[in-house]
Parts: sequence; C-alpha cells; structure tokens
Amino acid sequence: MPFLTAVCLLSKNLKTKADAEVIFFNFNSTIMRIAAIDIGSNAARLLINEVSEHKKGKPEFMKLNLLRIPLRLGMDVFSNGEIGPEREKMVLDSMKIFSDLMKIYKVEHYRACATSAMRDAKNGAEIIREVKNTSGIDIEIISGDEEATLIYENHVAEGLDKDFAYLYIDVGGGSTELTFYENGKMSYENSFNIGTIRLMNGLVTDDQWKEMKEEIRKNINSKKPVVAIGSGGNINKVFSMSKTKDGKPMSTAYLKKYYKEMNELTVAERMSKFGLREDRADVLVPALEIFNNVMNWGDISKIFVPKISVADGLIHSIYDGLQKKK
Repeated sequence: MPFLTAVCLLSKNLKTKADAEVIFFNFNSTIMRIAAIDIGSNAARLLINEVSEHKKGKPEFMKLNLLRIPLRLGMDVFSNGEIGPEREKMVLDSMKIFSDLMKIYKVEHYRACATSAMRDAKNGAEIIREVKNTSGIDIEIISGDEEATLIYENHVAEGLDKDFAYLYIDVGGGSTELTFYENGKMSYENSFNIGTIRLMNGLVTDDQWKEMKEEIRKNINSKKPVVAIGSGGNINKVFSMSKTKDGKPMSTAYLKKYYKEMNELTVAERMSKFGLREDRADVLVPALEIFNNVMNWGDISKIFVPKISVADGLIHSIYDGLQKKK
C-alpha cells in the first residue's frame, strides 16, 4: 500500500482502502473545466469537459455535457450569401444559453469557433459582434485548414496500429476536411467546400468533385494499407446503426448499403424506418455520398469511428495551449 494511502487510513479513520485512494487521487491531481463551442453549417455544439491532471501519467478528459442545436446556418448562407433574421436570432439565443451553461459548470477556459457557413456569410462579422454584446462569448472564424487540424488534435491515430496509415475524414454541412497521418506524423491536410447542406441545395459542382478526387489520388497513398478515421454526427449515427463494436473498424460495405437504401426513401420514410430525427434524416444521404466517394478514391475499405469532433479537438487544443504557457 502506498505510504500516503496508509497515512490517509490512519489519520481519517476511513473504513476502506478505496476511500483512502480517493483522497490519494485528489491529492495527486488538479482539476479544470474547459468548454468548446463549434458553430458549424448544420449545428452549433457546446462541449464541456472536466480535465484531471495527474502528477504522473496522462490527463483524463471526462465529458460533463454536450448540447447540440441544429441552427442550419448553411441553408441561408449557401443560397443567399448571408444569415437571415430568424437564424440570426437563433444564434444569439443559443449563445446566451451556452454562456449560462458555462457559468453554471464554472468553466475556466473556453474557445468558440465558427466554420464554413460563418466564413461565407456577408454578415458574419456583424453577428459575431452582436454575440459578444449579448452573451459575452468571443467567436473566431477559422479556416478550413484550421478545422482539419482541430480534428487531428484528437490524436486518435497515435493510439492505433503503426502498420497502417490513417486518413481523418470530417464531413460537415459546408465542408469536408481531410487529414492524412503516416509514420507518426501528419503529411497532408485539405478542406473542400463539399458538405451535406451544400449538396442538399445542389451547390456542389462536378469540378469540385473532380478536384477532391484528384487531390485524394495524388496525396492519399502509402506503402502501408490506408484506414479511415471518421468524425461528425452522421458517421457516428451510421456506425451505431451498423452494430459494429466500439474500437473496431466498420466496413465500407455498410456505407454503400445504407446509402443505396436511404437514397431511395423520402426524408419522412427514413425517419420512420431508421428512427431518425428530421435534421439527421435529410443530411445522412449526402454525408454517405461524401464518405463513399472519399473512401473509394482513396482505395480504403475500413473506417474507425471513435466519436470525435471539432469540439473535442478544440478541448485538446485549449488544454495543450495552457500546458505550453506553463
């Protein structure tokens, strides 16, 4: 028994070793709360994590809350070039809720990032100023490359088999981010304006698909077999439907199967048959189209789905930044 554990048992008159080791754990760790806000083209998410820093060993990240609000900013922006009054109000109201939740959870550090839709919106900067005035939240608009890097910040591939190369695929409402990881380092990243909301509105051209295909054929190749790592709510849902065990890769056969089956159904029929929400049922088919194309062009037959997101990457990025300051 460790010395400190023994001291705890004696000095606190605790009944069990387990009780003493709780004190031992708390004595040897510090805890902070970090929040990430991801304002995407389809939805806005607030993720709150509690991070336990141990004097020995890696930090532990525990999810305290995840709130998702389907703002659908891309529906306005990709068609009209700006965010309309109704969705602007939704953004302001959502950020007030996020701000209050961060106060309730006593969040010490946060970062709020907006992606494709806010990048393209003519009134994006104006809305960001209004958010600051009404909720106190500072929103930064990040580039597609920064978005790809945040997915990579999850460092999932580092814990996987080194005999493979890995392609991170993050499919959002306005864009798709690709990051290639090989031999212990990132060797390629790119962002394409091909997303589920853009596809739904017929705003992706043949030339854009061609560019993505050529980029993948040129840059995603290795002497090692390539495996994908998927992120985003759509691939998480497909993974759950496939009944694949956590930690195991899902075959691309499931992506092709669900795409073919769902593409022949109306949104209402998808909702009924697969138990989907409307805001998931409509974007799932274009998401599957993107995943199928990327994996086909990259000659990839399996995909890991570790349930990571831009918000998770933000949490890790914030934590890593704080550690560097120390």
